[in-house]
Amino acid sequence: QVQLVESGGGLVQAGGSLRLSCVARTFSMYHMGWFRQAPEKEREFVAAITWHPDNTRYADSVKGRFTISRDNAKNTVYLQMNNLKPDDTAVYYCASTTKFTAWDLVSGYDYWGQGTQVTVTS
Repeated sequence: QVQLVESGGGLVQAGGSLRLSCVARTFSMYHMGWFRQAPEKEREFVAAITWHPDNTRYADSVKGRFTISRDNAKNTVYLQMNNLKPDDTAVYYCASTTKFTAWDLVSGYDYWGQGTQVTVTS
């Protein structure tokens, strides 16, 4: 079973940066995604990256500010978040899948981490 553990969340002022990490017990051949869920809102897609080569996808709301990357040697996927805004406040979840088809849908992923809180103050 794939186990995902996120870290790197925290409290930051608007305009600041954070880097989230997600370590996976099983990483090889898995495509990875980041989602987020704000209070009283549905979980939404943020970014995704394929196993190989590193093709990436982003939600329009984070393009140009967030960067997803992966280090296969460390079984880790990252989400570098720059120029953060209060609207980015949410619990961020890492997810994995073997099929890069519904890469922007919650239903497109098989395994999920427990989430890490990101809070951006104005």
